[in-house]
Amino acid sequence: MITVVIATRLREDRLDYLTAMHTSLTRQSVPWEAVIAIDSADPRRLPVPLASDPRVRTLALPRPVGAACARNLALNAVRTPYTNWADDDDEFTDDAMAVRLAALESAGVGWCAGWSQDLHPDGSTRLWECPAPPGRHEAGDVWTYWKSPADTIPIGPTTILARTELVRAAPMGGLVQGEDYMAAVGVTCLAPGILLPVPVYRYRKHPGQLTAQPGYDELESAAREHAWQYGRSLRSVLRDHQSEPMLGDRLLEPAAGGQA
Repeated sequence: MITVVIATRLREDRLDYLTAMHTSLTRQSVPWEAVIAIDSADPRRLPVPLASDPRVRTLALPRPVGAACARNLALNAVRTPYTNWADDDDEFTDDAMAVRLAALESAGVGWCAGWSQDLHPDGSTRLWECPAPPGRHEAGDVWTYWKSPADTIPIGPTTILARTELVRAAPMGGLVQGEDYMAAVGVTCLAPGILLPVPVYRYRKHPGQLTAQPGYDELESAAREHAWQYGRSLRSVLRDHQSEPMLGDRLLEPAAGGQA
């Protein structure tokens, strides 16, 4: 039912975290697959639990391409109705897939998200409630809770479970960071969805995470500005053409001769 797409460079300090991510997937109660995009690293470094799991497929990239490109190339290998982005150092809560899949399918929307938790080194967690409120959101509404580029993003990108065709229409943005901001804004602008007031994802806090690296702040404001402007423009264009079927509506319609 669901494919989790993960990009990784198989760094030594993150291998245990990647194994923990896989362990969290094994606790899910709905069928899943994972596509691991290995960004220029030796595939033989993939931890044994993942390498021996037939539900895990790999895409070994011959040269460094960065997280955005690696994730988008891995999207080519998705063969399930639903897709969820994830990072190689985080993990899902035990009911993350089941609770969102049930809500998404019962409501007939394009995506379903939840809250996230910061996971600290001592094992403690702290809940993060995104600015977008729980409940149903029509296409484009989530972006309105991102008041300015400097503010907190309106929804957690890795908390979103979405129809694969919708994710293909709004994949990772062409940025060296903040590419997931664009993916979240794009998906929520193209189709209606639901935000559940339950944690579905744990965001690991550790010294090796991207946001803790030297130089991260140098491009953060520019990345946020680009993603914010993308969301504003996409929402505006779609609403200017409300007399025509919106892309989100077409993505939710059954395909001719088959399933949606």
